[in-house]
Amino acid sequence: MTAPLKHSDPVNVDVALGNRAYDIVIGRGVLSSLGERIAALRPGVRTAIVTDRTVAKHWLEPAEASLAASGIPTSRVVVAEGEISKTYAGLEKVSEALIAAKIERNDLVIALGGGVVGDLAGFAAAILRRGVDFVQVPTSLLAQVDSSVGGKTGINSPQGKNLLGAFHQPVLVVADTAVLDTLSPRQFRAGYAEVAKYGVLGDEAFFTWLEKNHSDIFKGGSAREHAIATSCRAKAGVVSRDERETGERALLNLGHTFGHALEAATGFSDRLFHGEGVAIGMTLAAQFSAKLGMIGEQDAARVERHLIEAGLPTRLQDIAGFAQEGLADADALMALMAQDKKVTRGKLTFILLEAVGRAVIAKDVEPAPVRDFLKSKLSQ
Repeated sequence: MTAPLKHSDPVNVDVALGNRAYDIVIGRGVLSSLGERIAALRPGVRTAIVTDRTVAKHWLEPAEASLAASGIPTSRVVVAEGEISKTYAGLEKVSEALIAAKIERNDLVIALGGGVVGDLAGFAAAILRRGVDFVQVPTSLLAQVDSSVGGKTGINSPQGKNLLGAFHQPVLVVADTAVLDTLSPRQFRAGYAEVAKYGVLGDEAFFTWLEKNHSDIFKGGSAREHAIATSCRAKAGVVSRDERETGERALLNLGHTFGHALEAATGFSDRLFHGEGVAIGMTLAAQFSAKLGMIGEQDAARVERHLIEAGLPTRLQDIAGFAQEGLADADALMALMAQDKKVTRGKLTFILLEAVGRAVIAKDVEPAPVRDFLKSKLSQ
């Protein structure tokens, strides 16, 4: 934990990956420095901005103006907002547009948007001409604290979340916390689930701080920058030690095995945002840990209580259209979890808790107790 930042103090977080290290720049108004930072990083570069229609209305022209002020030519690729773009068709659209814009290996793709845009643009950059570098400019809380950092890129398959993709690190992340002011309350809450995740999985002191200060984060006070910087430091540390998720990095998937299955069951639609799925999944992971005797019931209740106070869903029944087939069916959810990326030789892997602030990787989890647990939760 560090002292909360002032609004006027941008902070740099280093992602230490040797000759592929990069900075995460966090602060209010740092979007205006995008052109200057890219010009210093890659003199003479050309760029293409990938964004979605909603973000474009607010932040595309300011981003282009910053690039123009530094003499950096750019083109734009605008996609539909939401998971509908994180598909084979969306990848084709972006890739063909980048080829048409004559983006070459020495140029840069700029992902201006939330997690969907970052994942999509990053994957397109990874496969374009067998690899073009890219810059993340995350515009959602979820993207600023999670998906823009660490190099995971990809698209969804009809069979599951993020099943196609590549590890492709950005060369720079510019996280302007002022852009979060344009998010809807629901979008901001969904991103907050990933902030809380860092406390639950590895930093009980941070979680305690969040319990006391989350309202200031939502209001846009100085706690917002502090929460984002603390989250980014946590993820940067894990990524630097385990870039390709062969061990410790799997802990960052706390809540995601359940959550991704729920997203797939809802058709990757706005019935359930990713962060909402993580909130429900994190609650389920805590409750399953308690059922296994790994933590006390009071610890699981503490996690759920905080997420409820933050306005997040924590129960399966909180999902819109819960009663429809695929959500109220334990076997259907188990089938979706079987496609989770952490599955090894058909065995489920879960991230569970030994305490609030201490997560562990549980391998070879037998499906029967998971199915029984889900059935109990579905009947509540």
